[in-house]
Amino acid sequence: MTTTLAPAGLSTRTTYTEAEIHRRVKGCPKLASLQSINAALNRLTRSDASPTSQIAELIQRDPSLSQRLLRLVNSVYFGLSARVNNIEEAVFFLGLRQIREFAIATPVIEELDRFPVFSATPLPWKHLWCHSIATGILTRDLLAASQTACDDDTDYLAGLLHNVGKVVMAYAFPEELAVVLATPMPTPAAVCALERELIGWDHAQIGAYFLELHQLSEELSVSVRYHHAPENAPQLRNYAAAVQVADYFVRYAGIQCGFEQVSPIAADAWTQLGGWKILFDSEDQTRQVQAAMARSAGNLRGLVNGML
Repeated sequence: MTTTLAPAGLSTRTTYTEAEIHRRVKGCPKLASLQSINAALNRLTRSDASPTSQIAELIQRDPSLSQRLLRLVNSVYFGLSARVNNIEEAVFFLGLRQIREFAIATPVIEELDRFPVFSATPLPWKHLWCHSIATGILTRDLLAASQTACDDDTDYLAGLLHNVGKVVMAYAFPEELAVVLATPMPTPAAVCALERELIGWDHAQIGAYFLELHQLSEELSVSVRYHHAPENAPQLRNYAAAVQVADYFVRYAGIQCGFEQVSPIAADAWTQLGGWKILFDSEDQTRQVQAAMARSAGNLRGLVNGML
């Protein structure tokens, strides 16, 4: 280890060797499958011919999924005049795309909830999940707006998993994470700089390495590793760029990660990011996407709160 001076008022910290970081991350609990989505449900939601009754029947077999689905459809996001208590009705109101996003998020969150730190560490985990889900939704929308082709759920998963490194930090580097939590920072990028000062890696690099250990796709590991600096990505820049922009906009919309003290994001700050410039290169595109994002801002909070 090499010694480094922490921010004023905090004790002297140490950075770790690459070998020690590898050892600690590898020591995190193994996950059966980070993409453990019910295969039958996944097939049904990808077919326009699948009747809602079949999808509802599958969801009803999972009490956790059923409970969260009804909470979501009855949230303020949908503004329904009468309460929905029927799974088939809920499927009808939500539509196949949101059912698929919901089906992905639920097992991922439940698997990561099994990390021992969740019961032992008093951190705002729900805030992390809300931020992650909202970032996943917006990442998918941004990639579609930039005409980046994606024929599976990689676009949504890239945003959903972008902060998985913070979960790993809570297990592998709890003291350093505590310092990060206690230190006000102006931007998400500044948080990464502090993490690198304390550990040697930031949460993006830690998360990417964790995903590589679990043999997830290159699109996911690259987008997670470079989501604070997409211009440095050797390939697949659009994925990392969309996650960066989504992360900033979700914070602006009032869905903070909860794991750090970051100053409020100014309106339109995301258009100055490297990620925005990678995705959108014309004024017409910028205006159209900005307008669409402004319309979605008020809906995101209700949607993600309903999913948890």
